[in-house]
Amino acid sequence: MPALNVPLTQGGRFVLGAEPGDTFDLLVFYRGLHCPICAKYLMELERLAPEFASRGVQVVAISSDDADRGQQMASKVHANAVKFGYGLSLKSAREWGLYISTSRGQTSIGIEEPALFSEPGVFIVRPDGTLYYGAVQTMPFARPQFQDLLGAIDFAIAKDYPARGEYTGAV
Repeated sequence: MPALNVPLTQGGRFVLGAEPGDTFDLLVFYRGLHCPICAKYLMELERLAPEFASRGVQVVAISSDDADRGQQMASKVHANAVKFGYGLSLKSAREWGLYISTSRGQTSIGIEEPALFSEPGVFIVRPDGTLYYGAVQTMPFARPQFQDLLGAIDFAIAKDYPARGEYTGAV
């Protein structure tokens, strides 16, 4: 996976691979404070974070928002168990395969969209930095459900199920 090094709202930094979860890191890239769907999605992530932790999964939510907006989102979702990273560069977002959107002004909750921001993505990364699961989207709707990901993680652990999509040879 590409390098990832972002500041955290609670202080310090998240550096992919520096202190990985025992089993996986769950990286949830979100659009930013302006997105009401993101807030609802991240509230569900916060609710289920202890379930992920019990499986050895470290959970980090990341956006290209600045420090103030990142902190506002963490406060909005009452973040306690989920780490909130901010300041993701759009170059890094592209390296992760995320789509970039342009502002359409104020959203339905009256918050201005940034001039450019990344669209959602969810990645499960092994402690060695290799991709286990990835999903990217062009818009905020119909995201992977965290309860489904918990079931998938349970299956993967119980069956020692390998990552798929690993073939990179000629076709």
